[in-house]
Amino acid sequence: PAGVAPGQGMQTMTRDISNEDRGALQAAKALLENPGFTARVTNFIGKPIEDGIARLPANWSGAIDKATRLALTKAADTALFTLTDRPGLSASSRWHKLAVSVTGGVGGAFGWAGLALELPVSTTLMLRSIADIARSEGESVAAAPTRLACLSVLALGGSSRSDDGTDSGYYAVRAALAQAVSDAAQYLAQSAGANASAPVLARLISAVAKRFGVQVGEKAAAEALPLVGALGGATINLLFIDHFQDMARGHFTVRRLERRYGEEAVQALYATLPAAR
Repeated sequence: PAGVAPGQGMQTMTRDISNEDRGALQAAKALLENPGFTARVTNFIGKPIEDGIARLPANWSGAIDKATRLALTKAADTALFTLTDRPGLSASSRWHKLAVSVTGGVGGAFGWAGLALELPVSTTLMLRSIADIARSEGESVAAAPTRLACLSVLALGGSSRSDDGTDSGYYAVRAALAQAVSDAAQYLAQSAGANASAPVLARLISAVAKRFGVQVGEKAAAEALPLVGALGGATINLLFIDHFQDMARGHFTVRRLERRYGEEAVQALYATLPAAR
């Protein structure tokens, strides 16, 4: 409108957001936009992930893609349907971390060959933990949009050297998944007996798998390094779930604020905040 200074419209949208919620959004952005899993693994093992990638089998990329899609399909069918629907219930992140660490230890003992066996189990446990965090932020885990938002968290890898820099930001990833999520939500609303192998859900899983597979490849590379073994596999899985729990906390904090203030206002404020705490 005439007479409105640049930026005034955005200020009008965001001025009703309380200082407490601004702080919550800042904390969420610090989780969502900063490097996570790869940096944590490098700090733990003291070697770059690229050293592990060089040790993977020649067909590792195709094998990881297949394992990732299978893991997501199995997890989506089982992980989100056994939690009690009590929005606001505190999340039990420690239990999920312990369980995923145990599966990582078992998988690490078998090296590269253990990935196909371990990944569906650890992915299911991570999705349950993500749903637990969603519930703690006031979401109904019985609602289709919440379940799809939980699955989408696995596409939120944070910034990475593997990203191309054009579509790795939080809202950019959400925009890239938006159509697939919308189609899947519509399908779930109309289909009581839906399962993850249905074409419309398979398309969403494929989109998530493309991004989640990057993190899985980095996990496999870390476990391929000498001296990692069972103990290292347990620790790497602990770092893996810790990373995605952070993504979930950030994502569902943003969604909680969007329910309160509207998506446009929260996104406008998010864009102005620094990526660090």
